[in-house]
Amino acid sequence: MTNSPVLAAGRTLRQGLDTATGRVTMYRLVTILLSVTAVASIVLSLFGQLPFSPTDLLASVAIAIASTVVSSRILALVLRSRPHTESAVITGLILFFLFWPSTSAADLTVVALAGALATASKYLIAVRGRHILNPAAAGATLVAVLQFPSAVWWVASAALLPFTLVGAFLVLYRTRRMSMGLVFVAVSAAILGVRLTAGGQDLGGALATTFTSYPILFFVGFMLSEPLTMAPRRWQQLGIAALVGVLFTIPFTFGPVFLSFEFALVIGNVIAFAMGQRRGIRLEFASKRQLTPTAWEFSFRPERPVAFRAGQYMEMTLPHARADARGSRRIFSISSAPGSVLTFSMRMPRAGDTAQASSFKRALASLAPGTRIQATSVGGDFLLPGRAGTPVLMVAAGIGITPFLSQLVHDRTTGTGRDSVLVYSVSSLEELAFREELAPERVLLVAPEAPHDLPAAWRWIGSGPLTAERLAAEVSDLAGRTAYVSGAPAFVTALRAALRRAGVRRVATDYFAGY
Repeated sequence: MTNSPVLAAGRTLRQGLDTATGRVTMYRLVTILLSVTAVASIVLSLFGQLPFSPTDLLASVAIAIASTVVSSRILALVLRSRPHTESAVITGLILFFLFWPSTSAADLTVVALAGALATASKYLIAVRGRHILNPAAAGATLVAVLQFPSAVWWVASAALLPFTLVGAFLVLYRTRRMSMGLVFVAVSAAILGVRLTAGGQDLGGALATTFTSYPILFFVGFMLSEPLTMAPRRWQQLGIAALVGVLFTIPFTFGPVFLSFEFALVIGNVIAFAMGQRRGIRLEFASKRQLTPTAWEFSFRPERPVAFRAGQYMEMTLPHARADARGSRRIFSISSAPGSVLTFSMRMPRAGDTAQASSFKRALASLAPGTRIQATSVGGDFLLPGRAGTPVLMVAAGIGITPFLSQLVHDRTTGTGRDSVLVYSVSSLEELAFREELAPERVLLVAPEAPHDLPAAWRWIGSGPLTAERLAAEVSDLAGRTAYVSGAPAFVTALRAALRRAGVRRVATDYFAGY
């Protein structure tokens, strides 16, 4: 149970990153990072570090954003949908970095066309309201198919490398897609390195060229990592990242289209879609119940049986008026075991403070029984071991209990004799949810005070942080268990580190990234 200064500094850094990136939605974080990079490019051009004038850059970014925002509003009006302005801005900013900056009317027309085609792809190349292709990649590919000037990806430059590096890292860190990003970078950089050294460059020069002349970091951070076009399972995501990494580096033509960076991503998006839930999921709202002062459960009856594994999540679509920056699609862990009813449990503001809730949650709370909504996908890798004989430790904070509820109830109803211990941390006894459902389970309760009537299999272990020493004292065979941690990013980061220090070798985590 070592606690070296280096490890302590690492934990502090991770907790700081969780706090800093968690202050805004994922859409807002991406918008900020792209905007900072755009401003940096204008400043760098003033000092001659980029081969464009500030006027070229300002004209291009204005047209790129205007084209995506205006076309989004027009198409939403025509199709009687609701535009997602922040998503449109992100698409416009990405396209800004792909096409050659210029004040030429012809060049700006191509940028505007790419923006309009990118927006159209969200609505027209979509299934059940979920777009299949990364919009910016789709727009750039369609421009090339129509034989207009193709994207040049000028963002790949030595001057902008620090900004794309930091931006890609923060996006991948926040979305917990760092392993996927590393696979793509390793595959693409290795192939490019071999090609460049075979062409006569020394290893150092090949490495520099790989990251300053190819948009590897921008591509993986702001495009490949888009959650809405990803495959549902981690192993699928890693496989697609490797495949796209290969396609990204090998130039060849496909019919009239040169296999560009954007086309490589389009191919990966299509494969990811084929791996996911392709049949429509229609849900009929049945009821809701309040679990705690800040948590509610919503029950739905699926039109057809939905195949999922306990611990997975579902992405729901709920169009509603005056949607906020988070939009009309949200991902929630399924809190029910596989069966005829689906339940989702989530945090909601206390009564009288509903203005603090997202527009999606307000719309969900106002649903009338019988209302039908759609879901677009099922996914997730927060799954218990396939071998029931593997002992597990589950650690949940607050509403992070939801995937564990699904898993424990499923094990109980199927007669799976799994050796499981649940550590359940709540901020107060009134925030204790699912007491009856979890009553038969072995639970170690962390709460400010002891309940008067604990279920027989439960034990109150006090309050305070869950340190490595405390966990090891409460669970004697801790190091021999496979651990699962669910909750807010800061909680999960701290617990994962504590479990590692306690000797636990396998720790699976379920973060609430908030995209």
